[in-house]
Amino acid sequence: MDYKILVVDDEPDLREILQCNLESAGYQVDTAASAEEALSLLSPDHSLILLDVMLGGMSGFRLAERLRKELKNNIPIIFLTAKDTENDLLTGFSAGGDDYISKPFSLHEVLARIKAILRRVDAKKSTPKVLNVGNISIDYERKIVKVKEEDVRLSPKEFGILSMLAKQPGRVFSRDEILAEVWHGESYVLDRTVDVHIARIRRKLGDEAYRLTNRQGYGYCFL
Repeated sequence: MDYKILVVDDEPDLREILQCNLESAGYQVDTAASAEEALSLLSPDHSLILLDVMLGGMSGFRLAERLRKELKNNIPIIFLTAKDTENDLLTGFSAGGDDYISKPFSLHEVLARIKAILRRVDAKKSTPKVLNVGNISIDYERKIVKVKEEDVRLSPKEFGILSMLAKQPGRVFSRDEILAEVWHGESYVLDRTVDVHIARIRRKLGDEAYRLTNRQGYGYCFL
């Protein structure tokens, strides 16, 4: 997939360095020296914005706010800034930023952050709003599961496990993978916790419980 990135920074040398390196990495690149110019260039073809905070005229924070609140544009934004206090970080995320890189930065870091966000966006796009498998219906947006048109009440963790496995039927997920995805690295969570939650989900799925299968010594998968 081709990605086009809009670089917004009022430092000509930095714009050129970023453009050269991003193009070398295979991205298409447009550049803007101000927020106002960025607004005139921005199109649905752009996949992500690298946005300097300290711009002449409209600031990067203000541009992000306009995109999110006024223009209803959800394009991913990575802020580039020499300001790295906790308040600045909170302001950036409140304005609608997806990530925040402090200057001076390495180009390897910028490329890695870009790849991570684009992967996340692509994964979200590829996830169906509603997945139907046999008699099971999983509504990912409304967080609703039904079996034979009857609502099944799952806890957030149970829904997280079921939706994770159902997105990739047949793939075996280890307990560690499930813990990392659903519990987000929370401390003091044991492998056994996954087994307990899987058992609860199976009970609630009734006749469809067989779809959650344990591969002894490896983990769980969805059939």
